[in-house]
Amino acid sequence: MLAFILRRLAQSVLVMAVVSVISFSLFNFVGDPVNNMVGQDATRERRAEIRLELGLDDPILVQYARFVGNILSGDFGISYRIKQPVDDLILERLPATLELVFVSAIIALVFGISLGVYTGIRRDSWISRLVLSSSLIGVSLPTFIIGIGLIYLFAVHLRWLPSSGRGGVVDLGFWKTSLLTVDGWRSIILPAITLSLFQLTLILRLVRAEMLEVMRTDYIKFARARGLSERSINFVHALRNTLVPVVTIIGLNIGGLIAFSVITETVFQWPGTGLMFIQAVDFVDVPIMAAYLVFVALLFVVINLIVDILYFVIDPRIRMGGS
Repeated sequence: MLAFILRRLAQSVLVMAVVSVISFSLFNFVGDPVNNMVGQDATRERRAEIRLELGLDDPILVQYARFVGNILSGDFGISYRIKQPVDDLILERLPATLELVFVSAIIALVFGISLGVYTGIRRDSWISRLVLSSSLIGVSLPTFIIGIGLIYLFAVHLRWLPSSGRGGVVDLGFWKTSLLTVDGWRSIILPAITLSLFQLTLILRLVRAEMLEVMRTDYIKFARARGLSERSINFVHALRNTLVPVVTIIGLNIGGLIAFSVITETVFQWPGTGLMFIQAVDFVDVPIMAAYLVFVALLFVVINLIVDILYFVIDPRIRMGGS
């Protein structure tokens, strides 16, 4: 198992190296941040002075080496727009994003697995057909359309829920949370539903397909022949084997929620890292843009590494192949 983990760690380091090159190359040519930092009346000497302070006139290899060195030391530089350390800004916005992702993941997993099992067992019922037809909304409609529709229905028309913001926040010292206030829960419902719909649909259809396949296997037929109850067959034998491939989707689901939160946070003006990234793109705030891309990539790499290790533990075929 140690050799397996070491191979995955080496692959993860390689992926992060490629991401660092892409992020540096991409954001180094999206525009000149000096134009957004000074007014139109700024002199050429002042512009040259700012470029010298930011190190933008250094050779590309020197800039990249400084970029990688700062990442390894946890220093992502100073924001061009806010004039504050980028790592402090990310830590300030990160609780809002993680809470939104956490609630969205719970919604997607609970409803996705439950509805997937039901539609797999009762595939000919009208409820299953209704669920499958409705689930197409989560796949076909863009996230911002779903968000705007929910805002119009529940915030503008019915006035049940707020349309933007995070609501009341409780400062715990090490964490600022909105999950301990009523206003916070009212504010997180709409963005959490919007963010979870695509992942919910994905999990639902995967669990249903796996359930339909597992229910046709021989050991399920033997379990019925032994006289086991349908409840035991469905939720002990069938569901356990169905969830093996779902482990990958659950891992990617969390990473995908963090990546897709950019659109949701923009629609609902949720004060998280996604909204901060969009604002940084408008201002060509390269340190924030690069830090966000590296942060999301690191989350995906860590999650995939954990999923690979879980596969190694769960599936004996991988252990036999590795040996």
